[in-house]
Amino acid sequence: MFKRILTLAAGVMLGLGMALVGARLAHAWSLWPNREVDRASARFREVLQIVNENFVEAKIAGYSDLTTSALHGLAEALDPHSEFMEVKDSRNFEEELLGEFGGIGIQVESRGGKILVIAPIADTPGERAGIRRGDEIVKIDGKNLERGSSIDEVVGQLRGKPQTKVSIGLLRTNEPKLIDLTLVREVIKTASVRAGRVLAAGIGYIQIVEFSEHTGEQFAKALDALLKQGVESLVVDLRNNPGGLLDAAVEVAELFFKNGETVVYTQGRKAGDREDYRSEIDGPPLEMPVAVLINSGSASAAEVVTGALKDTGRAVVVGERSFGKGSVQSVFKLKNGEGLRLTTARYFTPSGVSIHEKGITPHVEVVMTPDEDSKLGLQRARPEQSEPSQFRERFGFEPIMDRQLDAAIDVLSAVKIFGDRVSQPAGSASARSGF
Repeated sequence: MFKRILTLAAGVMLGLGMALVGARLAHAWSLWPNREVDRASARFREVLQIVNENFVEAKIAGYSDLTTSALHGLAEALDPHSEFMEVKDSRNFEEELLGEFGGIGIQVESRGGKILVIAPIADTPGERAGIRRGDEIVKIDGKNLERGSSIDEVVGQLRGKPQTKVSIGLLRTNEPKLIDLTLVREVIKTASVRAGRVLAAGIGYIQIVEFSEHTGEQFAKALDALLKQGVESLVVDLRNNPGGLLDAAVEVAELFFKNGETVVYTQGRKAGDREDYRSEIDGPPLEMPVAVLINSGSASAAEVVTGALKDTGRAVVVGERSFGKGSVQSVFKLKNGEGLRLTTARYFTPSGVSIHEKGITPHVEVVMTPDEDSKLGLQRARPEQSEPSQFRERFGFEPIMDRQLDAAIDVLSAVKIFGDRVSQPAGSASARSGF
């Protein structure tokens, strides 16, 4: 009898175990479908089939094309920062985050339906071939560009595998003939940190263009070079910096924080989704007067750095209110090389302030005109062109005064004078109080 009971118990346990395993497998294999997902899929399938079978232009109503369009609409209807990325877009996005891609090294923009060169990147095939600011691209690989061609389309044609050739046709002001060039693509490494330089009165200056994989390393290297030159205060220029990698922003900001201090934290949809990003530096933080330059083009990771330094009194902020993109996008890799960039959390400064759709208000507001912004952007991109007449010949205007940078220099100079008067060394806690 006892053996029968044991056998029966063992059978029940085995049956229960098999049921649990079966339930897990059924869930994994969708044998018990999610009814809400099922109903939504059925709605989509019904519309997809009607469009495919009845739309007047059959060639653009194929199932694959319709599904791709629907996926774009699904993601992009959520917010301005979520998007479905097709294979080519996903690949380009990864290259931008890595800070390198195959191309000829020119920056372009669309203006009045034309594709114009903003400026060639230093030491690239584009610059070596003599491409100039203002050149209009009218042909690529023998095919005329249609008026109103999108930037993405043009960039996609100019980029490609290194060591492959691309031919372009240019129209240049005061040049009667079309300029035909054939260039060999190279790996274009975009420096996210422009080499630092020493301004007046021992003030260092570093510009961060974007936050990519190597930004933290590049910033630390530029900062170390300035410190060796004896700088006593620092200007960090984040104007027109669209952001990038959160980890890169933390690597820049943490140099001014003690080990273990919170630089920024993110909060997702659930209470348990909070993630703190803390300083992991070895040794003491850098303590010196710091001014951060921002404008309406400073967004995302640039706002993380600005917010962390302002929130904790480590910097004075000069310029204009920042863009206000305080959201985190996670990238999900899909089948066939496609990707989904999805907003999954919000940024918060160490004290819990959200910058999303609010931006960061500077301590010292200096508003620039659009024309000033445009010209100063080019000046910052080409600091080696310092002689006014040569600059005018190359870019069509003489260098203008940077009123925002001048204001930052004035603030830091005042901090130094105040520090000297109270007999405190530059960079001490007293010298940077009140930021």
